[in-house]
Amino acid sequence: MKKIRKAVIPAAGFGTRFLPQTKAMPKEMLPIVDKPVIQYVVEEAVEAGIEDIILVTGWNKRSIEDHFDYPFELIQRLKDSGKDKLLADVEHSANLANFIYIRQKGPVGNAVPIWNAKDIVGDEPFMVLWGDDFIQAEPNRAQQLIEAYEKYEASVLSAIRTTNHEDTKRYAFAVGEEVEPGVVKTTHVIEKPGPDTVPSNMAIISGYIFTPEIFDCIDHMIKNGLTGAGGEYVYVDALNLLRERGQNIYAVEIRNGRYYDTGNKLEYMKTVTEFAMRHPNIGEDYRKFLKGLQLH
Repeated sequence: MKKIRKAVIPAAGFGTRFLPQTKAMPKEMLPIVDKPVIQYVVEEAVEAGIEDIILVTGWNKRSIEDHFDYPFELIQRLKDSGKDKLLADVEHSANLANFIYIRQKGPVGNAVPIWNAKDIVGDEPFMVLWGDDFIQAEPNRAQQLIEAYEKYEASVLSAIRTTNHEDTKRYAFAVGEEVEPGVVKTTHVIEKPGPDTVPSNMAIISGYIFTPEIFDCIDHMIKNGLTGAGGEYVYVDALNLLRERGQNIYAVEIRNGRYYDTGNKLEYMKTVTEFAMRHPNIGEDYRKFLKGLQLH
């Protein structure tokens, strides 16, 4: 069995839900107090043993590359100023992994950035994490996905249990047999089914491990114009094609986890507040500030 060494992080979207803020700043770089969203995603992958981070970006995402670069002048200034803690933080982000950048090309849809990475990923299984949301879990989500992949030797999807009607309009849902607690061997995956036709309570969220055969499925979709809703090429359709070709796919409920959907305005603000309240430097003062607010 080949080791999971690479993670693809699509980060080419325009972030229209956060305009005008994201006109110049990528949504993946929105700060959670003092660290951008995408760094939480990268740190999780690295903690799970990922060596190569493949970031699929667009023309307006240069600041992501700059963030993970090694800024010699800034580092030297921090050294000269004796700001050791800040120096360690800056060096940490630059030394996390081997970063590879691709500019997204081709048609529209969330399957396309995955397809763009095929020549770098090659013939090996790989992880996909979105750049604008993350999960905090113990063990972390990426580690749980790798554990499931090694057990089942098949593609694996992160999942949460939900009965919230609004979630049926936001996520795909897995259909299949629960082969052990929290693990569904899928027969198919339905994209955003809506509350009237939702087939299960197992919602597919951010974080997957795919076998390399997924690339051929996406390629087949693009060559034959097999688009989903809105004329976009959707990774869920590629998964269902992969399943039709005889490959197993498992949806795995992430244990001991908390999902942060920072691509949503309200959820982003909740995330910032939660992280600020437990921040070692400002947490206590921030809690006092919140208690003292006079809401009208």
